[in-house]
Amino acid sequence: MIIPPAAWAAAPKIIRADTRVIEVAGRAANVLGLVQPDGTHGLTVSAADGFQVRLENALGAPTLIHWHGLTPPFGQDGVPDLPQPLLQPGQSYDYNFPIATPGTHWMHAHTLQEQQLLAAPLIVTDPAEDGADEQPVVVLLHDFSFKTPEELLAGLTGSAPASDNGGMAGHAMSGMSGMGMQGMSTERGMAMPMDVNDIEYDAYLSNDRTLDDPQVFTVERNGTVRLRLINGATATAFWIDTGTLEGEVIAVDGNPVVPLRGSGFPLAMGQRIDIRLSIPGDKGAWPILALREGGVQRTGFVLATMGGEVKRIASAGDRAGPPLDLSFETRLAAAKPLAERIADIHEPVELGGAMQGYSWTLNGRTWSNHQPIPVKKGGRVELTMRNASMMGHPMHLHGHHFQVVAIDGRRFAGAVRDTVWMPPMREVTVAFDAVNPGTWAFHCHHLYHMATGMMTVVDYIA
Repeated sequence: MIIPPAAWAAAPKIIRADTRVIEVAGRAANVLGLVQPDGTHGLTVSAADGFQVRLENALGAPTLIHWHGLTPPFGQDGVPDLPQPLLQPGQSYDYNFPIATPGTHWMHAHTLQEQQLLAAPLIVTDPAEDGADEQPVVVLLHDFSFKTPEELLAGLTGSAPASDNGGMAGHAMSGMSGMGMQGMSTERGMAMPMDVNDIEYDAYLSNDRTLDDPQVFTVERNGTVRLRLINGATATAFWIDTGTLEGEVIAVDGNPVVPLRGSGFPLAMGQRIDIRLSIPGDKGAWPILALREGGVQRTGFVLATMGGEVKRIASAGDRAGPPLDLSFETRLAAAKPLAERIADIHEPVELGGAMQGYSWTLNGRTWSNHQPIPVKKGGRVELTMRNASMMGHPMHLHGHHFQVVAIDGRRFAGAVRDTVWMPPMREVTVAFDAVNPGTWAFHCHHLYHMATGMMTVVDYIA
């Protein structure tokens, strides 16, 4: 039950879906955004306050926003027609629910509007970390095209572009499946045995900016920085490169992990990573880069002390980033793992599809004829996903967090996440407890894979 605003302890925060103009590669670009009334992009809330947010639709088209990483009660998740209808222009909706997981999360449209940058950070602070002596640096990565998302989708499927509803696609997923599909040419990265990057974008962004004009965060000498990095790209995975600053991963998808040191980390679409960095005592500037999987293109930002020299950084590197794999995943361990328990339900999930024809499936079905994954309230569920396609898929479950408990049949107590990367011809098992009844989306977080079928639901009642 939604508590009426008059009963809330405090006035709700307001987030508005609205239009914006940014500059990309020297050109003005009309995009969308999620902004507060004072112009702040995104939200920061305390877990102690719960999620008390009013979503306002200031667009000229219907929309709805998914609170990615939160576990709301069914009905407040923000997926069109599951069960909430799209919010019409001028309408608002009040959300109110407790927050179970502080951390680095984000919010985005669950429609093609996500490609038009209708996405923003959603940071949930932990009262237990109040007063921590570290500087947060929040960055949302994205891929950008001057084409409409309908044009991009039509280029993949070979169909005529659908109406873009005034330049803003407001279609629910039910209206995005079942499109005519024909063959297409495909880019194959550097003689790799799999398909990588099915869209060539005009730019790759970090907080709406390219490396031609990167955001520079002023940091203190001998200080500590907590990077909160979000891959909000619709179809691009990245490798995060912290350069000469070796970092310590402390959380993934908003969930703490046993600290893991390094300077290069994979970040798939929909995933988040928190990296703690120690700034040297001398003045300086340190670029933090996101290198496109299978390509030389990159984006990023700069950490710089007062007086540190910020040098120009090319938007293309010397070599292509390798395809994402599971080597990082196998090294992660949850700081707060699920309680040990024998699974009550085991469900196989085969990921299928191909670039030829551009249709993507779960257990041989697309969204138009999907079969829900049935579970029982209170049960421990294990989903064993096997990717039988030649393209990687970031698989995301709504309404829950799961723990990675096996890779290619090898059991271990891996990270707690909501999105896991599935490379071609690999198998990953995740476990979760069915404690949040509803009909929850389970899909690939590559927007165009989801739009052409790679989505189903996990379904159970109270």
